[in-house]
Amino acid sequence: MGGQVVSVGLLRPAEAACPPTKLAAMGAAELTRNAVDVLPEGELERKLALGRSLRVKLGIDVTAPDVTLGNGIPLQRMAAFQREGHTGVLIVGDYTTRIGDPSGRSATRPILSEEEIDRNARRFFEHASTIIDPDRTEVRFNGEWLAKLDFAEILRLTRTTTVARILERDDFAKRYSEQAPISVSELLYPLMQAYDSVAVEADVELGGTDQLYNLLMGRDVMQAYGLEPQVALTVELLLSWDETLMSASRGNYIALMDEPEEQFGKAMRIPDSLLPQWYRLVMESDSDPASSDPMEAKLELARFIVRRSHGEDAARTAEDHFTRVVREGQAPEEVAEVPLPEGDGTVHLPAVLVEHLAVASTSEARRMISQGGVKVNGQVVSDLDLPRSALEGALVQAGKRRFVRFRAA
Repeated sequence: MGGQVVSVGLLRPAEAACPPTKLAAMGAAELTRNAVDVLPEGELERKLALGRSLRVKLGIDVTAPDVTLGNGIPLQRMAAFQREGHTGVLIVGDYTTRIGDPSGRSATRPILSEEEIDRNARRFFEHASTIIDPDRTEVRFNGEWLAKLDFAEILRLTRTTTVARILERDDFAKRYSEQAPISVSELLYPLMQAYDSVAVEADVELGGTDQLYNLLMGRDVMQAYGLEPQVALTVELLLSWDETLMSASRGNYIALMDEPEEQFGKAMRIPDSLLPQWYRLVMESDSDPASSDPMEAKLELARFIVRRSHGEDAARTAEDHFTRVVREGQAPEEVAEVPLPEGDGTVHLPAVLVEHLAVASTSEARRMISQGGVKVNGQVVSDLDLPRSALEGALVQAGKRRFVRFRAA
């Protein structure tokens, strides 16, 4: 398992990492920017004072379709440590993914195939490298050590905690009180994640505030195995434009490698009320967006997001596209051309929107048409069926940013 990723050089074993020749003196305050918890108090400062390269661990979610800006917040903390000569350790839970982390969920996650896990891990590393330093990052699959545990060792691991302690977790407690199923394998998940810290000898583990329980469990298990416990460092969870957490099921996220125009347009949807959080967490800026024009503050946020992932030229092009299409209501400079559907007489417009303009369903297309969200050659249309002659060579627009032109006959 994991051989595909190893073969392209993503795995950087600890013995191959080059220790820094000199560790820059950066205060713990900069390394812990935007941290909610740094536990136990004073422990990170003590570790930094040892003058050696620390191993900073982050477990990654390979079940999600994209690496989001929300994922980027702990990655930014890893990058801060790396800039000071420390080593980032990304843990691919190929073994634990077979169980599924139940954190914040009312049900177990779906199980992925080995091929999907490998492919998603490769994608995560490539996309995360827009933030972290790939040359100072180890990528490790926890099947490397968890698959080797025999039953006696698993029993030893379970003795490091109690069922009562595990059921203290909010998600487990809620499901238990509701008499919802909790598998024994799920109860073992926090211990398996904790054993990852033993295997890689983590000095610091990063995660969102929803991961605090698991990070503290790592401290307990490391201590039980005679290792110096890790520091638990959690960061605030980023809210999306709908003021909920970013979620693939809601589709309310910005991916680190979305197309520039897509990133820019999504960033411009962030409400003014969330700009302070986004400036603080995403841009790591001390500037107060409330002190400037809200539109300009939002534009600067969008420029930053695109620039970090795609570069300065892409940021300028994305802003030009947004200005032209959204602010001025014009068509983009380049519009895809497609042939008209075959047939005679009329064309069913909802079917066209689904096929060529990425509208989710014909019912959604009908709703857009009824609400005046569809235009042909700049004119709002209300009919579901249009003569073919009305669409030949026509520019069709759905919403503010989706366009297609039909080739003339």
